[in-house]
Amino acid sequence: MVQTWWPVLHALVSELEGAGIAYMVVEESALWAQGVEGIELERLTVEIQWDQFTDARRLFATDEAQEDSGKGWSSLSFTRDGVPTTILCRYNTVILTNIDRWSIVHEGQKLYVKSFDFYRRTWGSADPRTLLIAKFLRNLQREHSQINAEAWNQSTYDAWVHRYGSPAEAAAWIKKDPEARLAPLNEQLGDLHGKKTVNLLGSHGAKGIAMALLGADAAVMDISRENAAYAQDVAREAGVALRYVVSDVLDLPAEELTGDYDVVLMELGILHYFIDLLPLGHVVRDLLKPGGRFVLHDFHPISTKLITSKGKKHKVTGNYFESGFEEADVAYSKHFPDGRELKKVRHRKWTLGEIVTAFAQAGLAITSLSEEPNTKIDDIGLPKTFTLVAQKA
Repeated sequence: MVQTWWPVLHALVSELEGAGIAYMVVEESALWAQGVEGIELERLTVEIQWDQFTDARRLFATDEAQEDSGKGWSSLSFTRDGVPTTILCRYNTVILTNIDRWSIVHEGQKLYVKSFDFYRRTWGSADPRTLLIAKFLRNLQREHSQINAEAWNQSTYDAWVHRYGSPAEAAAWIKKDPEARLAPLNEQLGDLHGKKTVNLLGSHGAKGIAMALLGADAAVMDISRENAAYAQDVAREAGVALRYVVSDVLDLPAEELTGDYDVVLMELGILHYFIDLLPLGHVVRDLLKPGGRFVLHDFHPISTKLITSKGKKHKVTGNYFESGFEEADVAYSKHFPDGRELKKVRHRKWTLGEIVTAFAQAGLAITSLSEEPNTKIDDIGLPKTFTLVAQKA
């Protein structure tokens, strides 16, 4: 039934935008609009900029709206085409710059909603609506993972040959100095001899092979069959055993979650494939043995979310707190000389606070967090990467 409410919402949004009134769809209406299934929707609720309430009163005068108010809020309620509707304002609340205001597109029209992230934080884990959001995120992650898996299985083997050479050439490069292949994480990884290690989203396998050459019982877990084929060929040429599990890391077979790994490694350009970091934190926790170490090395959010650099010029072009999704070129596409067209991947970029919080909430004890500077002369003063080390209690 509520699908018939979309035309009413589209009309409301068009009227608000035409009047220059800032808005966002909120509460259960926002979750419904974002696709969360199972929400009991009794009315459409749209919050507007607090100092534009008088404009809204004039705009909806023909709807014979009932006005109400309480401590810190006012509202207009009316029924349009059989749909109960509330226009809400909260005093001294700014809409345009609200960090939880996301844009979505429905039937070609852009609409602004309050993000499901906000309600998940606000309502708490025991709220039935939060459980519906969690289910929605699991389904959305599967959809994203399928899209990303397709993108990472397009001539990927050839891309690594273009970048690193034949398996024999790549093996020679890794064997020449396996410690260098693990830099700058050697101190955090420690002595790997005799240790059981896994590189999650380990791609072409260079890190896993380097760990194996240093005496580790090494594995890689990654979604790409072509990554696995290249990595296994390189490992054979290097003369080491590398166990490669082709799987979405959030959907690993139960027998893989053995809880006996000494080290779990993730590095460089991997967190953005996850639309919710907490389930990833649970996987890391379930792989590690008590006292096992998690080492995460990735690009700093300041450089990926906020600043665009071109030569000596740096511009703040992003929103550090933006938490929506974006489409991007698959990482290995730059290694093809012919500029071939490839399917895109979907990303979500995280703040440093979100990253640390997710792994801490998953039950890992954060032991260190370091931020590494950019060493290019024109980028002095900007962070390039960060390294988080955590331990399973």
